[in-house]
Amino acid sequence: MENTKKNSNIFLFFIVFLTSFSLGFYISSNMDSLSEKTSQWWNSFFFEEKNFDLWLFWRVYNIVTTQYYGWDNLDTKELQYWMIQWFVNSLWDKFSEFLTPEENKQFSEALSWDFEWIGAVVEKHELWVIIDRVIKWSPALEFWILKWDIVVEANGNSLQDLTVTEAVNFIKWPSGTKVELKIIRAWESDFLIKEIIRDKIKIPSVDSQIFEEERIWYIALNIFWEETSRDFERALFDMNRSDIDGIIIDLRDNGGWYLQSAVQILSLFVEKWNILVQTKYSDVIKNDVYYSDNNWYIFDKKIVILVNGNSASASEITAWALRDYNKAIIVWEKTYGKWSVQQPFEMNDGSLLKLTIGKWYTPKDYSIDQNGILPDIEVEFLREDFDNKYDRQLDVAKKVLQEFVENKTIPLSVESYIKSIEDQIVNEQTENIQE
Repeated sequence: MENTKKNSNIFLFFIVFLTSFSLGFYISSNMDSLSEKTSQWWNSFFFEEKNFDLWLFWRVYNIVTTQYYGWDNLDTKELQYWMIQWFVNSLWDKFSEFLTPEENKQFSEALSWDFEWIGAVVEKHELWVIIDRVIKWSPALEFWILKWDIVVEANGNSLQDLTVTEAVNFIKWPSGTKVELKIIRAWESDFLIKEIIRDKIKIPSVDSQIFEEERIWYIALNIFWEETSRDFERALFDMNRSDIDGIIIDLRDNGGWYLQSAVQILSLFVEKWNILVQTKYSDVIKNDVYYSDNNWYIFDKKIVILVNGNSASASEITAWALRDYNKAIIVWEKTYGKWSVQQPFEMNDGSLLKLTIGKWYTPKDYSIDQNGILPDIEVEFLREDFDNKYDRQLDVAKKVLQEFVENKTIPLSVESYIKSIEDQIVNEQTENIQE
């Protein structure tokens, strides 16, 4: 009896499958002769979004595949990738993208921060490629490649009209070899030629040192990776001594990545159960709130945070939350303004869809997406700083931190710093008049 029932179910499944397949084949083969109403019913049956009508797409697809001369000679897999990429690009969201298997492989290498090239992130320019970010401790930084440099040639090969992937293939590989870049820089009247020695890029997520003269501990966060919060906590408490007055947290050129690492780091500074960041999605049921889980010690020394135009995502969450709770002051320039949440969808062929599925919000329910964080103390980058290889921003951060220490202001206050500077200027002017 059970075998008969099982055989009946198999037969029924086979009939349903055969009917569905035949109907789909019939519709795709006779798209022109079918009514639009029938096609719309078929479309709504198979697609969750009922208002997204694919009738026109399938009609054009059918005409092209049956009428285009030479269709059989095309690489249909490459064509499929192009179709998907154009569809995702039409969302007009620069953080949502579809990567082919080869692009996904390169993306994974970049995520590992363990690859061989010059250590600069490039984006597409109208004609060539442009430097978007220079990674710390990289050959590009050593040879003073700057953000916004336009790369015209690599080893004599023109990069004009190439994709980013094609251009990068001329710039990277292998470690120990030289690449000669022809560059356009805004303030230079002629092309610059930079000869850079490629190297294996392996950058620690956390780097720290002490400025003994200023009694300041410096911690650079280079990326928010899986182990970053553990490394940061170790660095933080290595310096927790009585002869240190405060810390500078350097988030310059830190593009973010792991939200959870930022939450764990913030929990070292913010009292338990205080909101650190919120995430919101199109499906409100998925909305989430991240709280501090600190159970013992709150770091209460002075904090200055360094950010720049490449500080994004988890870096912005960290900087904003510490300022929201009056724990830190922010120095240098406006941040990138990326507060969107991406989720990767891995495909069976190795391709990847990276899609924006939500937004991050500050503890006080504010979004800075596309706006960035304005610093409390803005520091201008000067041409002479570049020529002299002088880190003016770090120097200002030291002075700001020392000013807070002298004022003995806890919690920190931007207003108190500005007032102190104004008083200092008045005193200096008074002394000059008396002299």
